Amino acid sequence: MATVEDRVKAVTAKTLNIDAADIQVEHSFTFDLGAESVQSVELVAMFEEEFGIEMDEDAALSVETIGSASEFIARVCVEQGVAIEG
Repeated sequence: MATVEDRVKAVTAKTLNIDAADIQVEHSFTFDLGAESVQSVELVAMFEEEFGIEMDEDAALSVETIGSASEFIARVCVEQGVAIEG
């Protein structure tokens, strides 16, 4: 099974129409990857669907990088009892 980071990159790539191989953990969703506010909200929804979790939207939207998003999602998965790999 893919790691949380790999899954975050895959969802981000699909949502923003970019190549997952070009995404690095330090990349900012807005500055480096070009996500606009509507896309940021869409990313939150897609991450919730991918991981089977519910996130606080304000907290999720305050996450700025791929690495931070991976850590945030992993923490939410643990809090909500959702099994994850990596």
